[in-house]
Amino acid sequence: MRRPRPLPDHLSDRAFSVRDARDAGESAGRLDAGDLAIPYPGVRVPVGRDLDSIESRARQFAERMRPWQFFSHSTALALHGVPLPSDRASQRLHVAAHRPDREPRVSGVVGHRLGPGASDVRTVGGLRVESPASAWRHVASWWTHEDLVVAGDFLVGRSGLLTLDDLAAEVARRPGRGQNVLTAALADVRVGAESPTETRLRLVLCAAGLPEPSLNLVLRASDGRFVARLDMAYESWRVAVEYDGRQHAEDRAQFERDADRWHDIRAQGWHLVRILRHHLRGDGQPAIRMVAAALRETGWAP
Repeated sequence: MRRPRPLPDHLSDRAFSVRDARDAGESAGRLDAGDLAIPYPGVRVPVGRDLDSIESRARQFAERMRPWQFFSHSTALALHGVPLPSDRASQRLHVAAHRPDREPRVSGVVGHRLGPGASDVRTVGGLRVESPASAWRHVASWWTHEDLVVAGDFLVGRSGLLTLDDLAAEVARRPGRGQNVLTAALADVRVGAESPTETRLRLVLCAAGLPEPSLNLVLRASDGRFVARLDMAYESWRVAVEYDGRQHAEDRAQFERDADRWHDIRAQGWHLVRILRHHLRGDGQPAIRMVAAALRETGWAP
């Protein structure tokens, strides 16, 4: 079988619209060749390119988006870098428009028709995307409390995308359905959490009645030497809690550095509790017991 003629350079490494390809002189037969995937009507992607990630699907669909449409809800959060839950609705592509304009009606895409001015829209990586605050508000219709807090922690953390005041203003700006859910989530959002699992660990510990820890406390020796930045710290009881998601110590040199660090933390008179992935499975009872035991040992009373 004859191999299809190579595409022009500007079409060979990305998604492109059929219209652009026809304008470049490509025939209908060439656009139906087996080396091109068809993710959406009117769009082609060279086979072998990433077809499945949210960003890739967004770039594919962007080739046929109308000027008034924009990525929204969980898709917008993903394009802002926010970690998403794994539920099916969050992994689908969400595209919105403000009334009276129309949302898309295409298989594989969830269309949303929003009220005028319901979302701020900006450009992210060349794509029209709902602002992170607006998107966070919109996903409250199906996300869990934990999902919302994880996203909130990311938005006000090292990403620098928003502040706590920004989130509070967004909740206040659009009172009504979902406001109670967002208010409850906002109450648990903290600056300093650096991973979804750290956020979940904090929520699990607090829900069990343990004190709320400080985040990313810098620990120094008596001579001022830097010792460690602790994921979570109970300063009053000198208990540090750290999450280690590694299943195996593949990097021996890194493991040895970590072991020296753990020793140094304990040498400063701190009780270090290392939480591993299996301690947080299910309802996280092993993690709760480990941290509670360390706190009691150092003088905490429920």
